[in-house]
Amino acid sequence: MDQRSTTGQVPSGTKTAETPGNAPTIRLENIVKTYDLGEVQVHALRGVSLEIYPGEFVAVMGASGSGKSTLMNIIGCLDKPTRGHYFLDGKDVSGLTKRELAKIRSQKIGFVFQQFNLLSRTSALENVELPTIYAGVAIEERERRAREALQRVGLAEREGHFPSQLSGGQQQRVAIARALVNNPSLLLADEPTGNLDSRTSVEIMDIFQKLNDEHGLTVVIVTHETDIAQYAKRAMEFRDGKMKKDVVIQNRSIASEVLPTLPSIDEDLVGDIGVESPQPSNGDTSAK
Repeated sequence: MDQRSTTGQVPSGTKTAETPGNAPTIRLENIVKTYDLGEVQVHALRGVSLEIYPGEFVAVMGASGSGKSTLMNIIGCLDKPTRGHYFLDGKDVSGLTKRELAKIRSQKIGFVFQQFNLLSRTSALENVELPTIYAGVAIEERERRAREALQRVGLAEREGHFPSQLSGGQQQRVAIARALVNNPSLLLADEPTGNLDSRTSVEIMDIFQKLNDEHGLTVVIVTHETDIAQYAKRAMEFRDGKMKKDVVIQNRSIASEVLPTLPSIDEDLVGDIGVESPQPSNGDTSAK
């Protein structure tokens, strides 16, 4: 990887570099986040400034406690900074109310989590529909959007299956479809391959790359795995609440080229017998 400036400017040489009329999707200005734990203050972020432009695919890396999860929560409008300003699509969202932030999440941001967070007694189609219910979408439109989203991740034929009938990779694809159903401009994924085997992890990265390359969706993932970060276009490394590196990925891994080199997995069999299919929790969908 080729190290660039850590000032927050988009690294040179990328096709998403700033041009007239191409404003950043995400702009953080001196973001500070401090948690008060009784007499102890935890400084999670210490003056972070960065910009992410439309169509970028960014991996956020760092050890536990580095600040990467706090950063993701702020970018996803799940938390607010103690100080500093966060501009999303040019709007300062730093001081908005919880209700206003929830509306922005529903309209602009799709979330994918490590634990899938699918409702166990609800079909794949119904799980994908959930964000459209919170957004007040009409019933007929909900079903159309949900089926279209499942088709985009290759699970159209599984819409009636429950999570326990799906493999871990299929569950994560349902979660990605759910994140896409409201047509967000930004997709945030927190350790999306953390519970998956090597091949299935690459399959998930293939979906992210296609969403980014073919549809122009801005993608930001948090990962501690260097090999997973190699599928992104740009990587940021955090340590002690500060961004230490901001680099362009050189010799980027292409998932569609890696997949033929890996052993295949019979997902139909995996789903039917329950192998590699951890019971999902009835996750909180309030992120939408």
